Amino acid sequence: MIGIRRTIPEKKALACVMGSMNLVRPIGLAGIRCAVVARSGSPTFYSRFTKTSLHCEDFSEDTDELVERMVCFGQAQAEPPVLFFEEDAQLLLVSRYRDQLSKAFRFMIADAQLVEDLVDKTRFQVLAERLALPVPPTRCLRPMGSSSPPDLDLRFPLIIKPATRGKMWKQSGEIGKARQIDTRAELRALWPQLVEMGQDLLAQEMIPGPETRIESYHVYVDPHGALAAEFTGRKIRTYPLAYGHTTALTITDDAEVRILGRALTAKLNLRGVAKFDFKRDPDGVLHLLEVNPRFNLWHFPAALAGVNLPALVYADMVGIPRPAAQSARAGVRWCHLLNDRVAAQESGMTLSRWMRWALSCEAKSAMAWDDPMPLLRGVWYLWSSKRTASALPPHAMQRGKSL
Repeated sequence: MIGIRRTIPEKKALACVMGSMNLVRPIGLAGIRCAVVARSGSPTFYSRFTKTSLHCEDFSEDTDELVERMVCFGQAQAEPPVLFFEEDAQLLLVSRYRDQLSKAFRFMIADAQLVEDLVDKTRFQVLAERLALPVPPTRCLRPMGSSSPPDLDLRFPLIIKPATRGKMWKQSGEIGKARQIDTRAELRALWPQLVEMGQDLLAQEMIPGPETRIESYHVYVDPHGALAAEFTGRKIRTYPLAYGHTTALTITDDAEVRILGRALTAKLNLRGVAKFDFKRDPDGVLHLLEVNPRFNLWHFPAALAGVNLPALVYADMVGIPRPAAQSARAGVRWCHLLNDRVAAQESGMTLSRWMRWALSCEAKSAMAWDDPMPLLRGVWYLWSSKRTASALPPHAMQRGKSL
């Protein structure tokens, strides 16, 4: 196992982490004690790095009450905790309540308007056009009140995305991030379903090629506007195989991605952490897909590769020297064991070959020999939840009741 030397004195401020083990682990390996804010059954509750916890079932509902509880918690600590956030809902919570949360926490986050522009894909498209960002040709769609799709000056095939991450596909029962439409006739056939969902959408010209052509640039810009650290990466597999969520990835050292990422960071006048997703077309040209100004699962393998962005942010927030700057070691890999097994199987990889590959990955989501309880308790929680659900009468399950 690759380790990270503990450098933070035990009595320093807590890290208050809204995120998965992929965020808790790089923070904990840097010697920082964690307080986690998570949903019931989260593996983060059981990590050896977790000192205390707060429960939250939905970061987009009852936000006033959650913020009040968090502020009370933060103000009760000897030092203001440093706040970390991994999902869009958590990012928006911190951004929209930044004034209240700043009374009890320290955190780095992008400008409030920029956060809104980057999270909402329709607003991002407006921003991209204004700043001439290298995004694929894209048009906004508003199906509500329209009996047929508008004429689009775009070339098929197209990718249809919800304006807000995952919202539309959750309603339709699909699990991918986008849907490919090959012809106008296919778009017309799908249109009634899109109208019924009632969501703003984006139609974007598809960049040919598999998900392995998606590369990313990760950066931390400090409060003074200086680039503190960066690294690059590439997806290995997703589930579903097309337009899916990352199940395996690798840290890279790509100068072209790094140069373009730096230029776009400056153009956006960004502060804090961010991930830029690009897709490389068959001619080798990089196209910008999205920008996420928050912490993410890539920070775990990157920390093992030598660039721990959460630890750098923490150091700046509490006023201690940063860990020594260095370049990320290319080739460090991460995988989500459960989901990547399914993705590998669908891509034609045998079980024995995948097992050898997965066990050789330096980073595995929620699994670590020196911190086994997140995996064990997480599996137990899922198993017990399924047993409870199967014991409920049908009407109770439909109403979301529990015993």
